[in-house]
Amino acid sequence: MSENSDFVDFFPDSKAEYVLSNVAEVVERILTFIPTKSLLQLASVCRLWRNCARRVLRTQQQLTWVSASGHPSTESHALNSILAEEVEKVYLLPKTVLVMADSEILNGGAFSYKQNKAKKSRNSLDAELNELFPRGCDVMGVATPGIVLTPSGSCGNPPQEYQDGGAGFAIMLPAIEGVQIQPFHFCKRTISPTALKEAGLVDNPELRVILIFFYEAYKPGGARFLNQILEPLSKTKALIAGGLVENAFAPSRYCCSQGSYGVIGLALSGPKVQGASVLLEEDVISAKAAEATIRRLKAAKIPEKNTLGFMFACVGRGQNYYNNQSNVEADAFRKVFPNTPLFGLFGNGEIGCDRIIKDDYTLCDTDTDNLQHEYTTVMTLVHLG
Repeated sequence: MSENSDFVDFFPDSKAEYVLSNVAEVVERILTFIPTKSLLQLASVCRLWRNCARRVLRTQQQLTWVSASGHPSTESHALNSILAEEVEKVYLLPKTVLVMADSEILNGGAFSYKQNKAKKSRNSLDAELNELFPRGCDVMGVATPGIVLTPSGSCGNPPQEYQDGGAGFAIMLPAIEGVQIQPFHFCKRTISPTALKEAGLVDNPELRVILIFFYEAYKPGGARFLNQILEPLSKTKALIAGGLVENAFAPSRYCCSQGSYGVIGLALSGPKVQGASVLLEEDVISAKAAEATIRRLKAAKIPEKNTLGFMFACVGRGQNYYNNQSNVEADAFRKVFPNTPLFGLFGNGEIGCDRIIKDDYTLCDTDTDNLQHEYTTVMTLVHLG
């Protein structure tokens, strides 16, 4: 008797019934065209389909993203209005999700379908995001003054700078062999050498890249807290990049009160992780100079596939910094890396330095002071295997 006798009722007696209940190669090929959320539902049809679905999921190793911009006619933020629907269409099982949007996201609408937006009450943004993604998926959300994003659909779409907000994105990363992504979240009550070690941020020889975001850092004690974090990290062999943002809305804060300062981020470890960064300093004030600086990233010889660009810029840069020319740095990045999507933020301070790694992973010397900047842009490449 076939292992899929429970599947027979789905089709009348025909060759199609036999093929779809017995020929794994055909079923597996068909399932590659099914978005992941529907694929997980189809996996419950029968044992054959479950096994085929698992094999398809293991091949979905390419990262994806959803981005949005503009001011919709509803009260909802642009990203809120489309994220739930777009997540249904992705072709990977997210393990880690990084969400960034301008601060209006804290005020506008639920992450839900248009027909379900009228709610008597709404959950926290963290709870709503967790409902969109699979159980066990780590979701991190950051609110910041401005956003840099690549429109959804293709790595080759031209990236856009939204210095005044009205935009957001969600990058979805699957589980990738040879890559470990560990989220971290600290406040003044939870930071300790032990906590840093447990997060994989110190004493971790496999650590390659740290994406880090400090929120409410202007509060009393915030600067001391920032140094407390960056001092041990600057002694590691990892690339460090990020910025000072306005708030973090995921994960929820259980350790400290609303309005307290803290830090969230991602520690990326493993032999398949590569990173490089350059600093566009205050004297980079033309499109030609920006392109020349970004072009130095080519020396790292990072592969295009499964590589992300990150741009962490000061709110004081952008259009006003370049004599009323818009999108200068994003355009310069695309000119150098036309097939690499670019994401990032305009924030209240930048974290990073020049780090071009060539063949032997020899790192430049950095200290805490060299990692903190104003009126600069940290342009970073991160490759995930």
